[in-house]
Amino acid sequence: MATGLQHLHSTLAYLVLLGLIISSLVFLLKRGQGNFTPAHKKLALITLIFTHLQLVIGLVLYFVGPLGYASLQVESVMAQPELRLYAVEHISINIIGIVLITIGYSKGKRASTSKAKFTNLGVFYLIGLVLILSRIPWNAWF
Repeated sequence: MATGLQHLHSTLAYLVLLGLIISSLVFLLKRGQGNFTPAHKKLALITLIFTHLQLVIGLVLYFVGPLGYASLQVESVMAQPELRLYAVEHISINIIGIVLITIGYSKGKRASTSKAKFTNLGVFYLIGLVLILSRIPWNAWF
């Protein structure tokens, strides 16, 4: 089960990153011009849904897989960079990133002008993307 979840988590990560990159670029480039359309709202919502789905799968994997919660039982987990990444850093920083993405979506949804919607979504999605990119276990991907 853990192997299947790990493959799903890794595959979905590509969609999440692609969605965050596209969303951030679109929202930041449209800040000074144009109206916030239903297509923009759908892009923001689909990106939010994929990030939350990735979070749920990641949390399940954290508790059933060998590299998450089980790694915390190792005595020197904090002294081993790879174990520390999976057991502490990956989950905590990515949760913070997803919380910021969610805040950006909520603020963007409630904003009164198109410029404010684009700014809130673009800035928060970009910060979330940077945080997520900073804690991806790149050695496991390539």
